[in-house]
Amino acid sequence: MNRVAFRIFGLDIMWYAILIMTGVLIALGVSRFTTSRKGFNLSYDHLLDAFVYAFPLALVGARIYYVIFEWNQYQGDFLKMLDIRSGGLAIHGGLIGAFIGVLIYKAVHKRTTHYMLNLADAAMPGIIIAQAVGRWGNFVNQEAYGGPVSQEFINRFPAFIQQGMLINGQYHHPTFLYESLWNLLIFAVLLMLFLKRKPYREGTIIAWYMILYSIGRFFIEGLRTDSLYIGSLRQAQVISLVWIALGVIYLIYKYTRPIPASPLNASEEDPTPPPQEG
Repeated sequence: MNRVAFRIFGLDIMWYAILIMTGVLIALGVSRFTTSRKGFNLSYDHLLDAFVYAFPLALVGARIYYVIFEWNQYQGDFLKMLDIRSGGLAIHGGLIGAFIGVLIYKAVHKRTTHYMLNLADAAMPGIIIAQAVGRWGNFVNQEAYGGPVSQEFINRFPAFIQQGMLINGQYHHPTFLYESLWNLLIFAVLLMLFLKRKPYREGTIIAWYMILYSIGRFFIEGLRTDSLYIGSLRQAQVISLVWIALGVIYLIYKYTRPIPASPLNASEEDPTPPPQEG
């Protein structure tokens, strides 16, 4: 399978990068839709501003995280550490980097925690669908696949997936596909929760994302052959359990508190309300 989509001025443009950027653009489109919903008083311009801070740090975080857990492969080769064109980005590291970027944006622009939670809730459906698209980059790179399977099992999938999962003469679980489909399902759930929630409690869409994504990732990670490890434990499974616990605790906290007085006026405390479009 050719990882190169095309060449420009002698530079190879990789499918991995194209798919990641496609996911990002789709996420921004979804976020434009969610931030435009009446009653939430959210600004797409504010979300784009936060994105400018978060996205570069997400890439940096994703790479640093991966390199740390694969240190034996990268030790002493700084240029190899910088080479992300052939893969090697960890989603948990990317989310940590994005979170740091959002905190910087919050501090620079003096947004309230209340408003930032609302904005992050609006962004979560887009983030999970970007992950769904990005997983296909793993398919092109023939990475993040699962253990061996029989030909009878792999025949249940389309021919191009069968061919892509034939690695060194052995068929493997298309775990990238499992996670991509699971993420699409989560997208539908998160979008429904965001649009239909009454009364509104900020941060709950983030919590549902943490719970639902982590449930799927925990089981899918158990099938993979290239997991990053903490000692003898798969780090993605450890983090998934932590995220599930944190998400459940947050939901219990939010749903056992009194209903907010103005549940749909989510940003009334923000010192700089969204600009009026005209």
